[in-house]
Amino acid sequence: MKEHRLTFNNEACKGCGLCVHFCPVKILQLDASRMNQAGYPLVSVTDIKKCIGCTFCAMMCPDSVIRVESIDE
Repeated sequence: MKEHRLTFNNEACKGCGLCVHFCPVKILQLDASRMNQAGYPLVSVTDIKKCIGCTFCAMMCPDSVIRVESIDE
C-alpha cells in the first residue's frame, strides 16, 4: 500500500475549508489553534496513513496551497 505526504503552503492558505469538505476519507480539519500570519486557521492532517492520494484536496483548493506526493517504500 502506497503512503502519501501532504504539504501545505501555510502562509497562502485562507482557511476556506474546501479541502476539508471534499476529503473522501475525512482526515483533514481546520485547526483554530494554529494560525498563519494573516490570522487564518491552518489545516491539520489527523491520520496521514488513511490518505488515499486522490488529490481532491489539492484540486479543490482555490489558492493551490496543497501538494500531494506518493512516497515509495
